[in-house]
Amino acid sequence: MPETVSQIEGNYEDIEDETFSERLWGLTEMFPEKLRSAASNSTNLSSAAISKLYSFVRSSMWVGTTSFMILIVPVLFEQERFNLEQQQQQHQRQILLGPNAAVSNMQGGIGLAPPPPTK
Repeated sequence: MPETVSQIEGNYEDIEDETFSERLWGLTEMFPEKLRSAASNSTNLSSAAISKLYSFVRSSMWVGTTSFMILIVPVLFEQERFNLEQQQQQHQRQILLGPNAAVSNMQGGIGLAPPPPTK
């Protein structure tokens, strides 16, 4: 005699639901103890290695960043200040002696305007 839908549903209600972790734990029992201990040791070793790698990367980033800030940033600021002073001097020469004075000075001249072109 075929079962009705209500009888089938009643059969499923009698089965206890197990959580995902309980199901995984139950599945581990089908493997030999050596394999389970090797997997456990491998997982623990990997976890420790990742933790140490994270700590090392974090420390090296700190050392690298602070070293850059202490050693390189002041040089960059001085270079920028020097470039700004050079631009101000060129602008001042251009205002005082005309636009050709700044160009000739950049080309290695003495700051005098070049002679007019001959025809």
